[in-house]
Amino acid sequence: MNDAVERPRDVAVVIGSGSIGLAIARRVGAGRTVLLADHSDEAATAAAERLRGEGHEVITRVTDVSDHAAVEALADAAAALGPVAQVVHTAGVSPTQAPVERILHVDLLGTAMVLDAFARVVAPGGAGLVVASMAGHRESPYAPETERALATVRTDELLALPFLQPGRIGSTVHAYALSKRANSLRVQTAAAAWGKRGARLNAVSPGVIITPLARDELSGPRSDWFDHVREVSAAGRFGTPDEVAEAAAFLLGRQADFITGADLLMDGGVTSALRTGELTTP
Repeated sequence: MNDAVERPRDVAVVIGSGSIGLAIARRVGAGRTVLLADHSDEAATAAAERLRGEGHEVITRVTDVSDHAAVEALADAAAALGPVAQVVHTAGVSPTQAPVERILHVDLLGTAMVLDAFARVVAPGGAGLVVASMAGHRESPYAPETERALATVRTDELLALPFLQPGRIGSTVHAYALSKRANSLRVQTAAAAWGKRGARLNAVSPGVIITPLARDELSGPRSDWFDHVREVSAAGRFGTPDEVAEAAAFLLGRQADFITGADLLMDGGVTSALRTGELTTP
């Protein structure tokens, strides 16, 4: 008689079931339980069916990352499934998809809440990744006091910062850039809390990656600017979700054991073109 207790599978949490989230789930989900979270039940269900059809074990959960209670409940649900080995946060809205307030609540505050919640439950030896954006490098660095506040102010006080008031921000493009810069800075400081659990935390900042979200931007009011981006960037093209997944797999894997609190910029040379003046911000 075999009395051995079967050990639960490691859990890979993927927040956001879009093209990038799906590509990363394929890379890190094999042999693990994938907990796929999205604000849309329809989107999560469709993505889960695709992954199951490829042999992955997937559980879905509807989660609004701008809702503190929902994020905390997601972390608890993940821990109940087994050791939380990997956490990938890809959820966000773009400048053409949402007003300033929504961008701040989802992209900035939501990311900070995810980092806090999963710092409680990530397993020793685990790793986390935030998919930020090259936009966070476009206007940065900001004034030292702004950078310090974005990095260290308590999560529940973030949106009370004077420079994050919608009336002062102005455009959705600036709100997005501020939010993505905050993502990078919060990853840098949150890596300390994750390290206390023996886990690592990093970010990746992609440039234009061809996804449905990007297509909204490419066909929006800044379409001419994006055409120029492609022309002047060193790569001469836009990226693919699979390329982001490759970078994510590296940062989440054992080869990156000495990397934590970092932000990998992968934009095909767009930021370089901005720094040299070949490209200007829209």
